[in-house]
Amino acid sequence: MKIDLVLIISVLLASGIGFLVGNLLRKKLSDSMVSTAENLARKTLEDAKRQAENITKEASLQAKDVVYQAKAEFERETKDKRRDLQALEKRLQQKEENLDKKVILFDQRDAEMFRKEQVVTAREQAAAQKEEKLGQLMEEQRRKLEEISGMTATEAKKVLMDSLENEAKHDAAKRIKGIEEEARETADKKSKEILSLAIQRYAGEYVAERTVSVVALPSDEMKGRIIGREGRNIRALEAATGIDLIIDDTPEAVILSGFNPIRREVAKLSLEKLIADGRIHPGRIEEVVAKATEEVEQAIREAGEQAAFDLGVHGIHPEVLKLIGRLRYRTSYSQNVYQHSLEVAFLCGIMAAELGVNVKQAKRAGLLHDLGKAVDHEVEGSHAVIGAELAKKYGESPKIVHAIMAHHEDEKPSSVLAVLVQAADALSGARPGARREMMETYVKRLDDLEKIASSFAGVSTSFAIQAGREIRVMVSSEEVSDDRTLILAKDIAKKIEAEMTYPGQIKVNVIRETRATEYAR
Repeated sequence: MKIDLVLIISVLLASGIGFLVGNLLRKKLSDSMVSTAENLARKTLEDAKRQAENITKEASLQAKDVVYQAKAEFERETKDKRRDLQALEKRLQQKEENLDKKVILFDQRDAEMFRKEQVVTAREQAAAQKEEKLGQLMEEQRRKLEEISGMTATEAKKVLMDSLENEAKHDAAKRIKGIEEEARETADKKSKEILSLAIQRYAGEYVAERTVSVVALPSDEMKGRIIGREGRNIRALEAATGIDLIIDDTPEAVILSGFNPIRREVAKLSLEKLIADGRIHPGRIEEVVAKATEEVEQAIREAGEQAAFDLGVHGIHPEVLKLIGRLRYRTSYSQNVYQHSLEVAFLCGIMAAELGVNVKQAKRAGLLHDLGKAVDHEVEGSHAVIGAELAKKYGESPKIVHAIMAHHEDEKPSSVLAVLVQAADALSGARPGARREMMETYVKRLDDLEKIASSFAGVSTSFAIQAGREIRVMVSSEEVSDDRTLILAKDIAKKIEAEMTYPGQIKVNVIRETRATEYAR
């Protein structure tokens, strides 16, 4: 216990001594550090003062340098601006001097213009006086000329206008002649090639089939059987067919007379069947006529379908095909209209191919162009108008309808297709042997041609030649000049077109000759 106490006391004493010693050491160390820090602080402060002085000096020098440079730059800019201002002032002074000169020049010009205006005004007054005097002189001269010539001014103007008109016509005739000769060299040659090619490629028969209205009998005894007891057979036949039977002294023949060609065909076919059968009585007649009517209707349909098939034209309405087939029993100037329509269609196709036009459309228009002739004896109006209305009714295109309407000038042609149909129609009707005319009609046409040609001034004589295909006109050389003959030919052709109806075309040939006669004595 004592030992522990002694140890504790010893420890405490040692601790106190150590503490004192430590405090003394720390105090001494801290004094030393304070002294060192103070010395360092003084040194640092002195260094800082020196650096601050150096920086201040350098900043002062730099500031002076900047101020100097700024001053020099300002002086330089001021000097440049002063120089620019001096130059601008000089230019302004020059412009001002120039403006002063221009003002002086404008003043001089204004004065000169005023002087000239006065001169012009004086001249205008003098000119007006001279014009008035000239008008008086011209009026006086006009009166003198009227007294000398014996014509008024209006009459003199008319003479002058007539003279100018004749001179203009003379020049125009020369120009027309030159242009036509130039065009004819190419157009005439090309058209002839196309037409000749069309004719060569379509080799149709030159003599068209005619509708026959005569029935041959095996013997004259058959005439009595056809007439029947008290004429009952012939009356039944005429009532059933609508056709008149003419039984006269013609040996072994019966003539059928009727306006409707289809009924006439039915009557012809029925009579032939009755003659072949030998049983002729009213009941049998009605039966045979009914059967013949069906056969004719069937033949009409087949003819229309065959025409469309031969031409390669499809999509035609069945009623239109039936109308085309009816044309087989229709003639025009003894030309079979069915064959004529086929021929026109082929010619249209050939010419269309040469001209680069739609061939099928041209064939279609050619085939249908005389469609109205199938019913023109039943409907009032031109066959071209009737045909166009039928084609429109059954759904044909406007181009086809127009071509049908225009092929006889019922409507002015406005397409290549319409002109092609016109040309092909004329070509088919005008070729040799295609048509026949009555003598009276033929002679009247020739007479009308000569009358039209002779109605023009300066024509001495005229002759219709080439079966009416050409009119040769002789003119007086004193009244008609060479250039005037061209205009005269055109005028005659226009009058023929306006007043006459004819197939094909008519050539107008105007001939002028000068004869000089002298006698040697």
